[in-house]
Amino acid sequence: METPSDEVFRDSIATINEEGKRNWIFPKKPSGSYWEKRKLVSYFLLIFLFASPFIKINGNQFLMFNVLERRFNIFGYPFWPQDFHLFVISMIILVVFITLFTVGFGRIFCGWFCPQTIFMEMVFRRIEFWIDGDRNKQRKLSKQKWNSEKLRKRLLKWFIFLVISFLIANVFLAYLISSDKLIKYVIDGPFKHLGTLIPLLIFTGVFYFVFAWFREQVCIIACPYGRLQGVLLDKKSIVVAYDHKRGEGKNGRKSFRKNEDRKILGHGDCIDCMQCVHVCPTGIDIRNGTQLECVNCTACIDECDSIMEKINLPKGLIRYASEENIETKTRFKLTTRMKGYIAVLIILCGILLGMIVLRNDVEANILRLPGQLYEQKTETIISNVYTYKLVNKTSEDIDNISFKIRNLNGEVKLVSNSNNMVLHAQDIAEGTLFVELHRNDLSGDKNKLTIEIYSGNTIVETTTIGFLGPRSYN
Repeated sequence: METPSDEVFRDSIATINEEGKRNWIFPKKPSGSYWEKRKLVSYFLLIFLFASPFIKINGNQFLMFNVLERRFNIFGYPFWPQDFHLFVISMIILVVFITLFTVGFGRIFCGWFCPQTIFMEMVFRRIEFWIDGDRNKQRKLSKQKWNSEKLRKRLLKWFIFLVISFLIANVFLAYLISSDKLIKYVIDGPFKHLGTLIPLLIFTGVFYFVFAWFREQVCIIACPYGRLQGVLLDKKSIVVAYDHKRGEGKNGRKSFRKNEDRKILGHGDCIDCMQCVHVCPTGIDIRNGTQLECVNCTACIDECDSIMEKINLPKGLIRYASEENIETKTRFKLTTRMKGYIAVLIILCGILLGMIVLRNDVEANILRLPGQLYEQKTETIISNVYTYKLVNKTSEDIDNISFKIRNLNGEVKLVSNSNNMVLHAQDIAEGTLFVELHRNDLSGDKNKLTIEIYSGNTIVETTTIGFLGPRSYN
């Protein structure tokens, strides 16, 4: 059982020293089967990230989050402000999905899919290994005085970091304003669009700051996801875990010696080589158990497996396992809580799918002009004036637009000289119209009418409006 002194590691973080100053982490270059798998996943996600803004499906950008114009494209499917409820449900599904995986598999998202981890470990850290060398060389370079070698390496590294940060900022901008606008701004020249250039430089500075200086502290200090572990994880959650039963034995860890029977001496398989600590990108000791700083990157698994292989001991001293797996040596099972999350996820996905199927390609909004009462055109004709807004959510033009009143012989007149109204793709049409009805069709001073919007002879949308009439006709 752990004593209070064993819990000292929980009172501090590896990136801050005893004096409260920044303690730079110089992790060892990882290698192993998990590392190779993570590289493949990371390369795929990086290609996906950089390519998505430039992929078009039916004329729609594959992914776009234009917050300023409130237009979103998700997998080529456009979402307008009128579809905000669909976007909200999509985000809820994403949160539930990540929560489900956290409950079942810990911070697997952080180690394998998080953009911060992917860029830090697979891009910036690898450039650092290439320029500065592995862990020991980096520590030596950091301590040595500023000479020509250190200056050359630092300037080269900082310049490359800045260039990559600028590229990331451009891709980030393509997601926000669309790739077409970004390319147009580049062709026009940056100084013709200072309103875009300045935010681009700010984003570049933020990304450079994060990856060149703040680094792993994003995961430890800034990101709230790690703190959710205390709420979401339980003894049955699969995490990167140290098998303390096997590693400690009865008499604890002991350095490796040839031809020594560790079992007879009562020592576990852990030889206290500290390689799992040296390879950790956040500087923790995984043997202390699940910690806030652990991002489940599997670097310690690969390093420990390589050590076990060298001393002819079984691999898996550090592995994906739950606390219950290690204590009772049982297999992973779905818990009641996980089944509940899965049920909620399936229900939400069903609701979203149903809403998308029932979603109209055209959205119509017709409102009576504020402050205007009815107008009596003749002794028998009553007129109301309205403003209309039509949204074409498709990637094709819709022509020959017309308005009709359902089940009544009234007339809808547009304030326009065009006989063939066209609703352009991914566009909004606005204007004014008059609705005229015979007084005998009115049931009082306040009436409800259904307006049908046609494209040729096909109904594309319907909407309800209020129609005012004189009280004398009640």
